[in-house]
Amino acid sequence: MPPDPSSSAAPVPGGMPPASRDLAGYRGRPPDPRWPDGARLAVSFVVNVEEGAELSLSSGDERNESVHEVREEVVGAPDPCMETHFAYGSRAGVWRILGLFDAFGAKATFSACGRAVAATPVLAAEPHARGHEVSAHGWRWERLAGMPEPVERAVIARTVEAIAEGCGERPVGWHTRSAPSVNTRRLLVEDGGFLYDSDAYDDDLPRLAPGVGGRAHVILPYAFDTNDMRFAPGAGFVQPEDFGRYCTAAADWLLREGRTAPKMLSIGLHLRIIGRPARMRGLEMVLEHLARTPGVWVARRRDIARHWLALAGAERG
Repeated sequence: MPPDPSSSAAPVPGGMPPASRDLAGYRGRPPDPRWPDGARLAVSFVVNVEEGAELSLSSGDERNESVHEVREEVVGAPDPCMETHFAYGSRAGVWRILGLFDAFGAKATFSACGRAVAATPVLAAEPHARGHEVSAHGWRWERLAGMPEPVERAVIARTVEAIAEGCGERPVGWHTRSAPSVNTRRLLVEDGGFLYDSDAYDDDLPRLAPGVGGRAHVILPYAFDTNDMRFAPGAGFVQPEDFGRYCTAAADWLLREGRTAPKMLSIGLHLRIIGRPARMRGLEMVLEHLARTPGVWVARRRDIARHWLALAGAERG
């Protein structure tokens, strides 16, 4: 018989989780977000802008990116195949996506890598001109976990500078590709210009993070399931209807919960993925469904963050 893990004589592998890790959240009693006009669901479309920020020997990086429509890494030589897969998003996908959002009068958050905007400024300028938010997605398309703090601080500053120059307005939101470092959120708060980050995947509502110097900071959870990245081979989506049905099912369920506990839904998009013509119908299905469904607030992430901050301020008062 294996030892009882609750026994003091049987050490638990790895010990206890760190005290700062909150696994309970709102404990089944979420706050009422009081979305505008009594909405039961806030929906945030996030369009990831990464074209030109992927790792590439041609751009002077240490290696090539290995993830596009297939998974394959070219080692020791430039990879024109990978580069042109990404370029589809900036050459064709962005215009198709912008046109569809315009058709529905919906506003999104374009989460942009600084190097992508520096290389192709229209990727920030055009969404901004059409009323979308342009937020920060790092300098390169890379994770920050383990990055030395001085390097990460410089990465954040360089990304802010590129986006501000590209669209005339500094970003107020941040989202790291994959894993942030243990310093990322603190560095964002210390920067003083960020309202929120999306480096969490653990809830259907925002929450406040501890601020610095009296500045509040909002955590807006993101999602990998309601996300076009699942069109990758073997990842779940094949037909556009797969994406459309999955995202509308998520919205419908949260709307049901919203009768008593309104929530938030994030839907992730990528210029080079959903922007392919065979997949656009999936996004159109979602926009059609939301447009005819009462009780939905389609909002930019900065608007959700500002609403949350105003609500928290009112409650503290």
